[in-house]
Amino acid sequence: MTAPYEDGAETPQERILIVEDDKAIRSLVSTTLEQQQLEHVTVSTGRAAIAEITRNSPDVVLLDLGLPDMDGVELIRTVRRWSMMFIIVVSARSEEDDKIAALDAGADDYLTKPFSVDELLARVRAALRRVRYTRSRSEEDKSTFVNGVLSLDYAAGSVTVAGTEIHLAPMEYKLLCLLARNVGKVLTYKYILKSVWGSSLDQNLPSLRVFMATLRKKLEKTSGQCCYIKTHVGVGYRMLRVEESHEEHCEYCHQEEKDVPPSSTCLTKDAKENQTGKE
Repeated sequence: MTAPYEDGAETPQERILIVEDDKAIRSLVSTTLEQQQLEHVTVSTGRAAIAEITRNSPDVVLLDLGLPDMDGVELIRTVRRWSMMFIIVVSARSEEDDKIAALDAGADDYLTKPFSVDELLARVRAALRRVRYTRSRSEEDKSTFVNGVLSLDYAAGSVTVAGTEIHLAPMEYKLLCLLARNVGKVLTYKYILKSVWGSSLDQNLPSLRVFMATLRKKLEKTSGQCCYIKTHVGVGYRMLRVEESHEEHCEYCHQEEKDVPPSSTCLTKDAKENQTGKE
């Protein structure tokens, strides 16, 4: 597998997932995308693909149908239950019925093996154009972000929690905007550092932890909720949607409830660890 998604642009670079069990073809496609400086990850099984899609939400999937653990058409149907990401089938199945089955299941495009690298890249470029157009329209249509009692007005540069405006340091505000624009997604430490600091040097990681801890405190103090930002130990951070249950994401809080006065702000394990300088 290539490196995780860790580009440095403030707007995330498009992400491509290659799902191919044939090592030679997987290597060819990966090298082709790498030469075009396209961010990508490779997996060889359907289950690994579903895990990667769930965890990182790639923008485009290049999918082989003949996977060792499940049929690619089944994978398409599974993904379409929750995502409309662009799926390009790349398969040796050339019969019309196979193409129709994949497209009816939810595939956006179909490329038959053997294929030319130029045609593959042309189809990827077409997919990325649609991704960028959809993203630009989404950003134009949404100048505010609301998650429970948390509200961001990107145009005004203001943040309110439960109707009360809170004052954030510039770095805290950048972090909050980055998390909000990727709500529900795990952002790696390196990705955040590149996006906000402009560099992924490990020497900036302590600063990231400090700013994330102070951001958490400000959100928790005003809202009384502790579950806006979750730490994935050794990986990065994720902003949770408030409709995700408190019970599911705050097990540590429940363990400590008997020791916390009812009027106190509930502090997550991750925030406590940030305070002591641990992951």
